[in-house]
Amino acid sequence: MLQLYKDLDLEIPEGVTVELHARQATVKGPRGELTKNVKHMNMDIRHIKSPKGEKLKFIVWHGGRKHVACLRTAKAVFANMIKGVTVGFQYKMRAVYAHFPINIIIGPDGKSAEIRNFLGEKRVRHVTMGEGVTIREDTAQKDQVICEGNDIELVSQSAALLHGQCLVKDKDIRKFLDGIYCAAKGSIVQQEI
Repeated sequence: MLQLYKDLDLEIPEGVTVELHARQATVKGPRGELTKNVKHMNMDIRHIKSPKGEKLKFIVWHGGRKHVACLRTAKAVFANMIKGVTVGFQYKMRAVYAHFPINIIIGPDGKSAEIRNFLGEKRVRHVTMGEGVTIREDTAQKDQVICEGNDIELVSQSAALLHGQCLVKDKDIRKFLDGIYCAAKGSIVQQEI
């Protein structure tokens, strides 16, 4: 039998509110507010309230295989927004070097960083964090910084900018392993198990 539509559900936890208006989504939670425009995704998104709780329903009508594949993407986008406003995202970036110690100097506002002495070069590399992303030194681990924020896209992009500033050019990357690498990914608020 031919199915006219395909759908997926996403439960909304308590303490989180979701507002939908013309596929412009706003998610509010204890850590703040995130807004995303999902108009490029051709699907219905419905906010369903029931005595059991709230949930989002993602529906694709008469979709082919590629079109139906957007359902899980949309669900993941909203799940990441809900996770961001409840527990946040944290990337730990470690400076790795063989000889010349890499210095990461955090700006006074925690919104930017300077990378100095990479492979002994005099050039100073500047990295500006994304909107809502902060960077700080890790007190538990030497040569490690922590990027934190609510939006996973901005946090991961800021971590990628740190990594991208320290790419080795014109040398054998199997031998020259110096750089800033992601050591761990997790959430800011530790959840009890």
